[in-house]
Amino acid sequence: MFFPYISKKTQLISFFKIFYSAIWIYAQIPPSLELSSSHIRSTELTQKFLTPTRIVWKSDNTGSKVINAESILKPGIGQADLNQGEYLVLENDKESKSGIIIDFGIQIQGGIEIVTTINNNNPVGNVRLRFGESVGETMSEVGDDGATNDHAMRDFNLKLPWLGRTIAGETGFRFVRIDLIDPETKIEIKEISAVFRYRDIPYLGSFTSDDEQLNKIWMTGAYTVHLNMQDYLWDGIKRDRLVWVGDMHPEVMTINSVFGYNKVVPKSLDLARDLTPLPNWMNGISSYSMWWLLIHHNWYYYHGDLNYLNQQREYIVGLLKLLHSKIDENGKEILDGARFLDWPSSENIGAIHAGLQSLMVMTFNAGIELCEILGEFETLEICKNAVKKLKKHLPSMSESKQAAALLSISGIVKPQQANLEILSRDGVHKMSTFYGYYMLEARAKAGDYQGAIDNIREYWGGMLDLGATTFWEDFDIDWTKNGARIDEIVPDEKIDIHKTYGSYCYEQFRHSLCHGWASGPTSWLTQHVLGVNILEPGSKKVLIKPNLGDLNWVKGTFPTPFGIIEIEHKKTDKGVISKYNAPDEVRVVLEN
Repeated sequence: MFFPYISKKTQLISFFKIFYSAIWIYAQIPPSLELSSSHIRSTELTQKFLTPTRIVWKSDNTGSKVINAESILKPGIGQADLNQGEYLVLENDKESKSGIIIDFGIQIQGGIEIVTTINNNNPVGNVRLRFGESVGETMSEVGDDGATNDHAMRDFNLKLPWLGRTIAGETGFRFVRIDLIDPETKIEIKEISAVFRYRDIPYLGSFTSDDEQLNKIWMTGAYTVHLNMQDYLWDGIKRDRLVWVGDMHPEVMTINSVFGYNKVVPKSLDLARDLTPLPNWMNGISSYSMWWLLIHHNWYYYHGDLNYLNQQREYIVGLLKLLHSKIDENGKEILDGARFLDWPSSENIGAIHAGLQSLMVMTFNAGIELCEILGEFETLEICKNAVKKLKKHLPSMSESKQAAALLSISGIVKPQQANLEILSRDGVHKMSTFYGYYMLEARAKAGDYQGAIDNIREYWGGMLDLGATTFWEDFDIDWTKNGARIDEIVPDEKIDIHKTYGSYCYEQFRHSLCHGWASGPTSWLTQHVLGVNILEPGSKKVLIKPNLGDLNWVKGTFPTPFGIIEIEHKKTDKGVISKYNAPDEVRVVLEN
């Protein structure tokens, strides 16, 4: 930069001094410490700062220990300065401690930024931060009521700087409680912001109808998965910040419907493959290795990347041969490893067998198509033989909606039978957030679109009614009976559902309230109500077949590798009238 009031000669001398000083400093770096691409790990995440939307709770309402609390609801700039002002003050005496709970309005992944003022002591002192997916979680103690720091630190102490800015935390949360720890101390805070870390990507797919609840459910499912699209595709942003391959399947279907191609999917699939040399099972679970292959089948049909599919050739062939060895002479699956569908079905041995038998048929059917595409004709015959053998064995539905759903989808049981005898009974009781997607798929296969839409409204809508802004790891409709909203201090006469409910690995506050496997309605509504079905790899041929149920109209968009398809359906006296606009490369078949 050149300064107008300094001579050009002086400016040039100063510039060269700075330039050669920089060269000299760089030259002093030992060769062993020089940075190269192998030493640098980049991220595709964006970081933005959110202002709190409201004060949920203050330890003191007299104005003597918690002062100017509303000042932190003003947007900050992230910079400490020398100015005086009316800022948040927390003050402790010998007996009492002051604290505050703030709400950022929506579930996010990230941490918190705190900016202190010139009026503090040096050092300022210590605060305790408690991040929560519910208000109740911010008031919990680690070790009690399921509250943990598993996978992410959400409850810890922090020393604040004098007249400075600090960022702390990396978890999933909507609420934060800040408590001043030290007795007879006082801190003044200029700003508090949430540090929101996410992929800055457009929502290419959309869904709008005359039912605002369904619209909100579609978007909540999309947002739930969006938050989990971190450097890898996680299942949960507070807990289960891991690549769980089976859990990825509903997430990937949502990504296909909302975001289109995103490299987080192949990156995560490749990680699972590279961490799991055959004959091991992904995540130690045999069904999850099958889901890996089924995801590849879906991914290829939606995006048509043959080069990427070819990279999986050796593993796909090896996996199919391994699975073929897990069929007995009577056509019954004999899979080892962890035998698992989802947690609610984990104690029903018959349901697990039925589900695994179904997944074997689904996987080998997908294998037939993939082997034909890849020219692996020897393995293709193995797949055909496997399907023939497996269909000789007919498992019981075992009074399980999980088993009935997969038996229907695989074609082992007629969809209408599964729907009539199991899926349509008891409303949304015995549904689950993960396998709820396959229950919806099975009901669609039986032609019961209205039943599935009703399930979506009651089950996923039940979470929204309790204050959810993302969908949960688990949910039981009975929790709504006298259950308090998660965004309020729990009244004495109501039940804290986050503190009270949950089982298996997600008891009480350990329960994740942002879990990507619960996003099933988003892709389901796009596929079956908006009516988008992929007929040829790469979305080159698409069937549009709407099923509006009791809706009067629906419109939306769908991403393809060639651009967006715009779709609109409206009921009239003459039936459903449909309009669409698609890229030239996409052939559309319309059925009403």
